[in-house]
Amino acid sequence: MLKTLFGTDKPIIGVIHLLPLPGSARWDGQIEPICERAEQEAIALTTGGVDGIIVENFFDSPFKKDKLDPITISAFTLAVKRVMSLTNKPIGINCLRNDGLSALAIAVATQAQFIRVNVLTGVMVTDQGLIEGIAHELLLYRHHLGASKSVKIFADVLVKHASPLGFSPNISLVAQDTRNRALADALIISGHSTGEAPLIEDLECVRQTLPDCPLLAGSGVDKNNIQDILNVADGAIVASSLKRQGNIENPIDIERARELKKAHQTKVHL
Repeated sequence: MLKTLFGTDKPIIGVIHLLPLPGSARWDGQIEPICERAEQEAIALTTGGVDGIIVENFFDSPFKKDKLDPITISAFTLAVKRVMSLTNKPIGINCLRNDGLSALAIAVATQAQFIRVNVLTGVMVTDQGLIEGIAHELLLYRHHLGASKSVKIFADVLVKHASPLGFSPNISLVAQDTRNRALADALIISGHSTGEAPLIEDLECVRQTLPDCPLLAGSGVDKNNIQDILNVADGAIVASSLKRQGNIENPIDIERARELKKAHQTKVHL
């Protein structure tokens, strides 16, 4: 599925962190600078050689735990269309913290190809409170929109900045539920926080449990660890290590993207 979507083995998916959107506490009252930076980062990621791009409202923190405000969704959609005008890479949508239905609506409206959902199944304790899985509502909505084939769902397993409610985390069982019961098209394994790489043993555990399921590393991937991670994972979602000076607040650095791609190509051709 990943090769069909991204046109390559072991895709690197870069992330555009949108500046604070209207409806968030940190919005400065202007929309055009949001779109301009998103455009700049789309060019940087595309020039740097990534295979796909996720657009997310990362700087809207503190996040709402579920439904985004209509003005936020509208501005988000506008930014995605501006990104799409400058790149032919497959585009994904992530509406933080867990508004998968709005992500799907934006994807259908803009013809984006995939969405990321932080909590597709189960209940997670987060800094936004308790977040419950949305698999039933999301899959039904995708069916009603006629997007079951055109928009793929990439779902986190034990998402970062969160802990499962009521039991000790068993990543193998949660992965099985996310894939087989919540019907995720691909699984994402991350570290415990932004910029922290997933444990190789967690990737190996999920790979052993679900050998045929598309598996992505969702955080902390850089030029130094990408070979080890791609020995197990089928691809990587990358944000922090591509920022200027490695600072999450900064824009994308083309040279960092190129360095990661070079390390990635070395891995693919080994």
